[in-house]
Amino acid sequence: MAERIDPWGSVLIDDYNKIIENYGMEPFDKKILSKLPNPNRLMRRLVVFGHQDLGRIVDAIKKKKDFAILTGIMPSSEKLHLGTKMVIEMVKYFQEQGGKTFVLVADLESLATRDVPLDEAKKRALEFYIPAYIALGLNPKKTVFYFQSKNKKVRDMSVELSPRLTLNEYRALYGEPSAPKIISSLTQISDILFPQFDKVQPVVVPVGSDQSPHLRATRDVVRRYKKVDFIPPSATYHKFTPSLDGSMKMSKSKPNSFISIPEDPEKVAKKIMKAKTGGCDTIEEQKKVGGKPEECVVFELFKQHLIEDDKELDKIFKDCKSGKIMCGGCKKKAADIMKKFMIDFNDKFENAKRNISKLNILEFECE
Repeated sequence: MAERIDPWGSVLIDDYNKIIENYGMEPFDKKILSKLPNPNRLMRRLVVFGHQDLGRIVDAIKKKKDFAILTGIMPSSEKLHLGTKMVIEMVKYFQEQGGKTFVLVADLESLATRDVPLDEAKKRALEFYIPAYIALGLNPKKTVFYFQSKNKKVRDMSVELSPRLTLNEYRALYGEPSAPKIISSLTQISDILFPQFDKVQPVVVPVGSDQSPHLRATRDVVRRYKKVDFIPPSATYHKFTPSLDGSMKMSKSKPNSFISIPEDPEKVAKKIMKAKTGGCDTIEEQKKVGGKPEECVVFELFKQHLIEDDKELDKIFKDCKSGKIMCGGCKKKAADIMKKFMIDFNDKFENAKRNISKLNILEFECE
């Protein structure tokens, strides 16, 4: 039986090759990597493990043609996680290659699935989420923001597209249906297509693999919708950051093993000092046989988030395998870098909040 992933679940993937096979992805490998200009850290290290039709985006970049990037905000809490950081890093990369970015605030989805009132969702988006995205690297000058509840075109299109997805297909994609999930899914499909409403163009959606059902549903619906020749959306898929205890993807249900953004620098450092490693039971044994960085959460933090230089990362890997460095030193290094990141994030966040009025937030005519 195929391992199920969905936008509302929480699971650590054991075999990403199975996800590629079962969810209609293509592997993100050296072949596609070689075609991308100045690939970022996540791409170089194959933390981005899969894609769909990324060749369209590569072609648009190479030929300097128009393309768009879409990502979203689910304003259901007052914290982000490291997965969001990876999404924004991918958005930033495609922005730097010339893509126009659309950021939707999923206030209707938040209302339907999390019971967050629309006015509260707007408050959270403007006071926290949008400034946080900017602090993580989103370029506001190249970004258009909008709220689902204010976008009548998106709402109307979600209704128009609804007959193109059967209930059995929905079950195959998302699991057992419920009214809120169906509403949310149809709106997401329309959101993904929104950058093409005025001009048909390639669109890339950087996501974690748990969001794959939305992309698959959109691609299926587009093939059946004949009024507009929408281009099926492209996507990149990145791996999950494991929980600090190594048991699952980071989840807010396990606060001691979850790194949120923002988080008190000293508190996050203490969490990292307790993280699971690939070390031996004793220092003497580790010096003799070496550690297992491939099983170490701290090394995964270095790889995905904390060490930019590939040569430095490779040295840490080799020194760990040879027993030259110990887990305590790696934890201290990771904690120090993460503390600096949190302090830097807070400074950028406060600056973004002061400039919130300058953002390009789409206004729609009164209905």
